[in-house]
Amino acid sequence: MPVRADGLPDTAERGEAGKTGNTGNAGNAGDPAPPPGLVVLGHFDQPPGYGVNRPHGSASWLFTWTTAGRGRLWQGGAQTPAGAGDLVVLAPGVPHGYAVEPGARHWRFWWAHCQARPSWAAWLRPYDAGDGMYVVTSAPAGVHGRVGTAFRRMHADARWTGTEAPPDASPPDGQVAVAHGSAARELALCALEEIVLLTTAGARSATPRPGLDARIRRAQELIDADPGAPHTVRSLAGSVALSPSRFAHLFSRQLGQSPMRALREARLRHAARLLYSTDLPVERVAAASGFVSPFHFNRAFRERYGAPPGAYRTMHGGSPG
Repeated sequence: MPVRADGLPDTAERGEAGKTGNTGNAGNAGDPAPPPGLVVLGHFDQPPGYGVNRPHGSASWLFTWTTAGRGRLWQGGAQTPAGAGDLVVLAPGVPHGYAVEPGARHWRFWWAHCQARPSWAAWLRPYDAGDGMYVVTSAPAGVHGRVGTAFRRMHADARWTGTEAPPDASPPDGQVAVAHGSAARELALCALEEIVLLTTAGARSATPRPGLDARIRRAQELIDADPGAPHTVRSLAGSVALSPSRFAHLFSRQLGQSPMRALREARLRHAARLLYSTDLPVERVAAASGFVSPFHFNRAFRERYGAPPGAYRTMHGGSPG
């Protein structure tokens, strides 16, 4: 049965535009997020004291585009302010929160929850701020208007039923939109893809993390270049002339996750790309992505993307093979 905006969890995204004072949510499980697999978006203008806290993160990606005022977002150990023209993206599965920046009069922003398309990973990677946070600042002023238009079109396309003419891309009114049906979902994601490309193509890349060891950067590049290879801690350590124990310690300390966790994430991203862009059977995708066990691959993929590989391929318009 379709999920509608009024059936979403009682979250800030669902319409608590006036909710304030919940930045900590001490003593409870935090604010819930929309269910995985949905495309949900809206536009809010929030007053001081507004905040959302998710100690367990979200099962979907969160994209925010600030149009006025200032906000602050945090994810894991990373945090960033957000001003007009900033795109901040939070990956799934990491504790996060966001709020009106202390001292700011308000925060007006677009937000969207969805499963990111695999191709976006390469565009966002230069803006990695750590712990699955991507901060795209200083997008050229010339693209701001088009980004706003794309968000309004995304909001309209997500509300399309498929039986009548698509709604007009009217100015935001605080209404939360939930995409129903594959056509509405894919049209909405196409608009978001335009937004990601517009902002990342001309923005100034985030400053490289200070103090990142060149050997750890090289190991990360080796993983990203061929995630399906039989990498181990020992082989990666040998490639950068470190002992396995020293390499594992340094990698975890500098990147916030173990080498094998980083490898697993890279393999899942690679698998998602193959499912989206090829007609390889799921078993071949698993093998090409470095997973020996199809059962383990299916379980890991579902945990990461909110759907098993076959369903993910169908949702994203790939071959059913």
